[in-house]
Amino acid sequence: MGKRKNYSGLSHFAKQAFSEGIPICSSEPHRHLPAWTTGAGADHEKEPPRKPESLAGAGIGIGGAALGAQKQLFDALALVPHYKSTSEVPTHLQKYFFQRHRYFSLYDQGCLLDEEGWYSVTPECIASQIAERCRCDVILDAFCGVGGNAIAFAKTCHRVIAMDNSPTRLALARHNATIYGVADRIEFVLADYITFAHSYLARWEATATSHPIDPGADSKRRSIDVVFLSPPWGGPEYISRQLHGTNDISDTDAGAVDGTTNGIADGNDNGTESHPKFSLAYMQPIHGADLFQLTRRITNNVAYFLPRNANLEEISALITPSMSTCSSSNMPVSAAPAGNSTEMVEVEEQWMGTKLKALTCYFGGLATGQEYLF
Repeated sequence: MGKRKNYSGLSHFAKQAFSEGIPICSSEPHRHLPAWTTGAGADHEKEPPRKPESLAGAGIGIGGAALGAQKQLFDALALVPHYKSTSEVPTHLQKYFFQRHRYFSLYDQGCLLDEEGWYSVTPECIASQIAERCRCDVILDAFCGVGGNAIAFAKTCHRVIAMDNSPTRLALARHNATIYGVADRIEFVLADYITFAHSYLARWEATATSHPIDPGADSKRRSIDVVFLSPPWGGPEYISRQLHGTNDISDTDAGAVDGTTNGIADGNDNGTESHPKFSLAYMQPIHGADLFQLTRRITNNVAYFLPRNANLEEISALITPSMSTCSSSNMPVSAAPAGNSTEMVEVEEQWMGTKLKALTCYFGGLATGQEYLF
């Protein structure tokens, strides 16, 4: 994606905002879904992507002693065990342990996952594909979990804000990022994304009110270019709950993707069998449509990571104003694209071999052909 010439410095804003007492709060062919937009962006020419400096060996061998010291500083081995053999792994996690190198290719270097992380981390090859599509200056990973996506973003973006409401998972994300040699590009923020988003927007509104005619005031608001949403889907049993229409916990369809509590096929099926459609109403911590509408007030460019059986009609309706369920619709949103152009949603299927794992939905300037919205 296009790069901004002036870096926004959001990483510094994150620390400043909270210190000031602001409330914490390989892919298959794509499918395009038409919908009317609620977002905008100036119609401008996109700058050519700028590749970040090389991360030889994904961070291995960088800085020698310095990297070793950093790893020691952020060592999180006291928080969770680093399993080395199947005999050490609890029975219910063994099927995930067998895929450990798919989740982190450097797992043997000491990567750590808590129980939720084992079934919610995005496989590395999928995380890399998404990161390539989300190239920008500043990206916010709103539900970073143990860091699978944040690490990939650090290789394609100038700065990454990795946010999670779990101190343990945030510590594990920093630990894993250190192993990959990219921790210096990531700002780790312990916060609830929903509360943070409202605080961020309130700060922007306060600036706009206090400087109504100052063209430089808006530039003081550290901007976020892209937000990556991978919220909890309801745990590894999310499909079985729909099958039975109850909240009974079953392990009939569990797997691994990122967020905090997601879950997709673990390889026991071909990844394409029919399941009930996943509704955004099942999303946590709030309705998936509300989460999207709140995020679109921060940036037009959103990448939404969803179950493979997500309801495509609901996804298309996300950028149809009349279908919005956002309870905060009275708050300002971006303007519509110039002219009568129709915004498209690009839905990218994430496959591993012959298995469909998940969908990534690209909005705004992230969708192919809509770079002018970036």
